[in-house]
Amino acid sequence: MSDWLDQIKWTDDGLVPAIAQETGTGKVMMFAWMNRDSLAETAATGYAVYWSRSRKKLWRKGEASGHQQLIKSINLDCDADVILLEIEQQGGIACHTGRKSCFYRRLEDGEWLTTEPVLKDPAEIYAGSQE
Repeated sequence: MSDWLDQIKWTDDGLVPAIAQETGTGKVMMFAWMNRDSLAETAATGYAVYWSRSRKKLWRKGEASGHQQLIKSINLDCDADVILLEIEQQGGIACHTGRKSCFYRRLEDGEWLTTEPVLKDPAEIYAGSQE
């Protein structure tokens, strides 16, 4: 692995948090985890690859839905423990619920209100598997 990967402060289980932010708007599309292999593949291919903690495997964003994330830049925070990906969201949907962003609920008066509509029914997006 390259020296640049060694400069990241990985968690004890070899992960680093990653935020995907839409280029141009600055909208936070999603949060996920990356390991060395997923970050290296992301840098090499130009498409977001994450580590699925639940499935214990690489998660190539969009492999099931077609909603890939084209990488515009890979950024590391000042503490070297968070990755910020500036991305172009293919298909305009980042969330497995069929919404533009995974952050579609806002707390108001002690209740979570849905603030973004479903753009496409997840049943139409996925053929048996979900991201």
